[in-house]
Amino acid sequence: MNPGKSVFDQHSAGYDRWFDDNPNTYACQVRMLRRTVGTTGTGLEVGVGSGRFAVPLGIRYGIDPSENLVAMARGRGIEVVIGRGEYLPFRNDQFDTVLLMTVICFLPDIPAVFAEAFRVLRPQGRITVGFIERDGEIAQKYINDPSKGTFLRFARFRSVKEVSADLQTSGFRETGTPVRENGFCVMTGLKE
Repeated sequence: MNPGKSVFDQHSAGYDRWFDDNPNTYACQVRMLRRTVGTTGTGLEVGVGSGRFAVPLGIRYGIDPSENLVAMARGRGIEVVIGRGEYLPFRNDQFDTVLLMTVICFLPDIPAVFAEAFRVLRPQGRITVGFIERDGEIAQKYINDPSKGTFLRFARFRSVKEVSADLQTSGFRETGTPVRENGFCVMTGLKE
């Protein structure tokens, strides 16, 4: 069992409250994602959490393993199922965009999740991956902090090179230069 799953269930209210307590960081991340997430078509967020990114980005569908966060996302109007990114309960070629926002640092098998995203994307569909970069400001702050916070103590931060390799291994063609700001990075891949 993934220890991170239970912490998200136990501390779901605190997780969701973080966005209200950190409005500038949240707004910055939404702005960065908006540059790459398609505004038309059907979208899926893997690791949708409480729906804080799906809603402003117009993503209608989500999946998450935390029952408490799924309930919050449903309350925000997202059609969400309880599940894991390694086993997406959706048809092949169903979505135009798939978003993974600060979720890869909690995944034991990133290529498996990317492969599932590839499967459910339509041809010319795009994956957008937002993550805390291993050598960036945020990761360095938490690597040197013994408490590492409620959630990030379970995180394994990745480099742009690692994420790029995982996208390519899963069949994606990278599109564009990674967008970086304050240790947060957004990368995209295209299903041809």
